[in-house]
Amino acid sequence: MAYSTAEARQQMLDDLALVIDELGVALAALGDAYELLDEQTADRMEEQLFRPVQVTYGRAQRTHAGFAERHGLPTRTFEPSAGGRAGQDARSLLEAAIEACGEAEHLLVEIQDSMMPVEVGDAELRASLAGLRELVGPLPDRGAALLRTLGR
Repeated sequence: MAYSTAEARQQMLDDLALVIDELGVALAALGDAYELLDEQTADRMEEQLFRPVQVTYGRAQRTHAGFAERHGLPTRTFEPSAGGRAGQDARSLLEAAIEACGEAEHLLVEIQDSMMPVEVGDAELRASLAGLRELVGPLPDRGAALLRTLGR
């Protein structure tokens, strides 16, 4: 079924919003985990995961807003996910963050592997998607490495 460029652009924004939402889940889980970790582990988690997720989250939002503005589409605001974490321990929260980062990476791969970024004709978007993927790619492995040392 054929679709219009406007529909493709809106779909691109919606797909990118899913990436941002996953990063928001990771950010919230990491923030909650920080409060439960000892100071040394919390500092390491902040450096290796929280700050990189925060940077990626911000860049993804700017990518979303810039693409929407360039094509006259509505923008939206994003907030890190909240709630549903009562009673979870630091390990569970870190696992949730790692899973969300992995899902964000998977969604970016799907976007890039589709022809949609080319079809919407936006070179800046394609460059931004590649940059986001470079940022999010190492995060699941960093998180797994941190998990291996948790409690030692």
